[in-house]
Amino acid sequence: MNETSQKKRPSLRDRLFHVIFESDTPMARGFDIVLIVLILLSVTVVMLDSVAAWRARYGTLFHTLEWGFTLIFTLEYALRLYCLERPLRYARSPYGLIDLISILPSWLSLIIPGANSLLVVRVLRIMRLFRVLRLMEFVGEGHLLMEALRRSHAKILMFFLTVMALVIVFGAMIYLIEPIEAGFTSIPRSIYWAIVTMTTVGYGDIAPITPLGQFISAMMMILGYSILAVPTGVFSAEVMRSIRQNRYSEEACPGCGHEGHEKDAQYCRLCGTWLDEDSDDPNREALEREKEKLREEREAFKEETAKVERERSEAEERDNESGAEGDDADEDKPPEDNSDERR
Repeated sequence: MNETSQKKRPSLRDRLFHVIFESDTPMARGFDIVLIVLILLSVTVVMLDSVAAWRARYGTLFHTLEWGFTLIFTLEYALRLYCLERPLRYARSPYGLIDLISILPSWLSLIIPGANSLLVVRVLRIMRLFRVLRLMEFVGEGHLLMEALRRSHAKILMFFLTVMALVIVFGAMIYLIEPIEAGFTSIPRSIYWAIVTMTTVGYGDIAPITPLGQFISAMMMILGYSILAVPTGVFSAEVMRSIRQNRYSEEACPGCGHEGHEKDAQYCRLCGTWLDEDSDDPNREALEREKEKLREEREAFKEETAKVERERSEAEERDNESGAEGDDADEDKPPEDNSDERR
């Protein structure tokens, strides 16, 4: 019994993994909260140390605190690598790179003076707050937006090239139309004016003074309002497409071939077939018994219907036979003598 309990007892690496990488226990949640508080304090110390007056008064304290934070985060990073079966894979992941970058500046400051100003990168690690508060669906929505951007990047790039061509053409035109006194001293400066005008920002540092130039400026502003709605529509369409693909599965029902089920659907909404072909339907036996019961009831109903039909047919045959016998009896009966009546 002792050997069995010792085998089942988790190792130190397993316990560290559950505390550091998960948040389903009080100790794990406490670890994440303490880590976040330390990150915020570390970033606060770095920002306060950048103020000359505070650095002159509390510089030694800031330096001591910063190295304390660095040692804690270095130990935490080493423990993360220790409790994983594939530490290099985590080290190359985004979280692993953020962890490494957050401690490198302090160690680099021993070699390169002033490198510790890069410690503000630690604020990126606040992303773990999403895991503590069980808000990982927001990260999922962020992935959805990135997927929509990836799918629409070709269309957005084409739109960008079209806008660039337009601002170059309008910039060259306004450079030829407007005098130098108006501020259009070169084509690049005129292109800058065209970008500011088409995006409807309108700084006002350069403005056309000729009627034709002002007309072109007005047309560009109207065109800008029309054009800027294009990428919004493209991106919104891709977002809706991503939402649909994330919500609905492309797998067809093995029973009826219907597609477009929700990803968490277990049964086909048309025929009721179990959709997961890799596992058995947990309600299959109950459904089979129900089908067998319905099949027996249907057979019994058919037999009862056939019995009723046979009885009705037999009754009709008996009625027909009795009617035929009555007709034969009438034919065999001798005709009555009505001579007395005639007399």
